[in-house]
Amino acid sequence: MAKVLCVLYDDPADGHPAAYARDDLPEIDHYPGGQTTPTPEAIDFTPGHLLGSVSGELGLRGFLEKAGHTLVVTSDKDGDGSVFDRELVDAHVVISQPFWPAYLTPERIAAAKNLKLAITAGIGSDHVDLDAAIAHGVTVAEVTYSNSISVAEHVVMMTLSLVRNYLPSHRVVLDGGWNIADCVSRSYDLEGMHVGTVAAGRIGLAVLRRLAPFDVKLHYTDRHRLAEDIERELGLVWHESTADMVPHCDVVTINAPLHPETEGLFGDELLATMKRGAYLINTARAKIADRDAIDRALRSGRLAGYAGDVWYPQPAPADHPWRTMPHHGMTPHISGSSLSAQARYAAGTREILESWFAGRPIRDEYLIADGGALAGTGAHSYSVTK
Repeated sequence: MAKVLCVLYDDPADGHPAAYARDDLPEIDHYPGGQTTPTPEAIDFTPGHLLGSVSGELGLRGFLEKAGHTLVVTSDKDGDGSVFDRELVDAHVVISQPFWPAYLTPERIAAAKNLKLAITAGIGSDHVDLDAAIAHGVTVAEVTYSNSISVAEHVVMMTLSLVRNYLPSHRVVLDGGWNIADCVSRSYDLEGMHVGTVAAGRIGLAVLRRLAPFDVKLHYTDRHRLAEDIERELGLVWHESTADMVPHCDVVTINAPLHPETEGLFGDELLATMKRGAYLINTARAKIADRDAIDRALRSGRLAGYAGDVWYPQPAPADHPWRTMPHHGMTPHISGSSLSAQARYAAGTREILESWFAGRPIRDEYLIADGGALAGTGAHSYSVTK
């Protein structure tokens, strides 16, 4: 029997909801491109309910305990003596979310002698040291595509919020004011702007498709160029590198995984090549952008706005400069954790566990590392450094 250690974010301040704003979710059985949504043998939760916090348990307890496994759920993941560190020592499976990552460092992986499987309930497995996981034969999997559209919608929302100066204008209403000139002095139309995405995978391409109806001029850069018919359909301009693309763009959205080639990419040097007054949206990973360089770019006016929901570390400390820098639209890491997305990534987590316990192959789309090497989606998206 296996011990499954699940690290989830805290419950709402007032406890788990007694009721929800909506009674149901739209039924979605496949993603763009044809990949099916998760297909577990069964689920023990209500879609649309809060599953990603501690009391939600991703709907896994009944399934695991009925099969004789042990489930430990905690939000305590950082600092000396954390529950995560204490329980990790003899855990066989670790489940974590990008929104509340349990960082599986080389030291933690080395200490976890029984660890065989690390699952990301969502997408993005950079909180797992892939080199160490590969060296120790740990399978790494994530629920690919489960919240890609959720994140793409968040990107569009943040783009419009920044360009139209929505958040400060809403604050005027909350404060009892009617200061129209103040509201519109930083408000522009998105129409006609040049918008570029760093990476055009599942999320980046979904962003491009959703922004196309705004009559913007679309650009992208990616290590894998899109098919010619997609470029024609959306009127895309391809650039060989991020450095080549960003000087042309009024809005840049980052949709790339974090790996050695992207870490620190948006630093002072690259930001200096962007249009004065450009907007930068980052729902990918915080370390792709240099923390202090972003703060400087906003204060100098090089950037007109920065928005995203990814921080480092997570949760961000109270004194993190992105909390107080001007003209930002930051949120906690929520873009991929809507209640709609939670139903999919909880079901996908169960599907992965069902396959693993039964000795069946895990879906290739879900695999990041397996058999001592990058595998599946991981081989397409990540690189190892050793």
